[in-house]
Amino acid sequence: MTATPVPATEVPDEPEDPAVALADLAPWGPWRTGLAILRRDLFVTGREFPIFLAQVILQPLFLLFVFGKVLTELGYARPGYEQVLFPGLVALAAVLTGLQSTALPLVIEFSYSNEIEDRLLAPLPIGAVAVEKVVFAAMRACVAAAVMFPVGIWILGSIPWQASTAAAVVVMTVLGALLGAAMGLILGTFVPPNRINVTFALVLTPLIFTGSSQYPWPSLSHIRWFQVVSALNPMTYVSEGLRGLMAPGVPHIQTWICFVVAIGYLVVLMVVGMAGFIRRALG
Repeated sequence: MTATPVPATEVPDEPEDPAVALADLAPWGPWRTGLAILRRDLFVTGREFPIFLAQVILQPLFLLFVFGKVLTELGYARPGYEQVLFPGLVALAAVLTGLQSTALPLVIEFSYSNEIEDRLLAPLPIGAVAVEKVVFAAMRACVAAAVMFPVGIWILGSIPWQASTAAAVVVMTVLGALLGAAMGLILGTFVPPNRINVTFALVLTPLIFTGSSQYPWPSLSHIRWFQVVSALNPMTYVSEGLRGLMAPGVPHIQTWICFVVAIGYLVVLMVVGMAGFIRRALG
């Protein structure tokens, strides 16, 4: 007799353990999600890098060229004025780029494009979305400030520099970039979209010319009211901090005071900006 083969019984696949599935998703926590969003923003900026540089460098470049080169060679500015000017313009590039890189995108995303809704749907706390915006803007601002160094060498021939304080210069620049981004967070969340142009005109000009970027703050002792106004500007402490680190021979506010006040301003601005961001996101 010939044996008839018995077909093997197929064993169905066991359902995947829910714990294993959750373990696979576990790495996509807030940190990994936030880093993924940050990488996406950096990738977009990298594709538009020449346009980005043109936007953030043009104003400090012309200020450096006119005040540091042209007026000095014409005799209207004292020789050595670039020692005063250059650290201030590095601070200006860091703060302004951070402010603009946060405020304008937030106004657009909260009003016209509603792109912010996609980010708010990500597995992130609402506050973490705001922090990512600030960190990304600060990174752009640090790039803008770093580009000022080769630009300064190209225009002026040499720049004030102390190798022993290089690390402190980096820290102060990053602090200035974060300050600007925090100010941008406030503007982008508290200012209505139809008034952002007027607000920028009313904020940027006083910010630029009362931030001690073109003059040392202690030299204003004979114009007391303007010295007080400048002391209220957070950018003053970034300008004076960089000036003290890069050109210690120039009169300046003590560096430790600049660090303390700048950190204090950063904490206050971030608290206010986070409150405004959460209010807009939930509203």
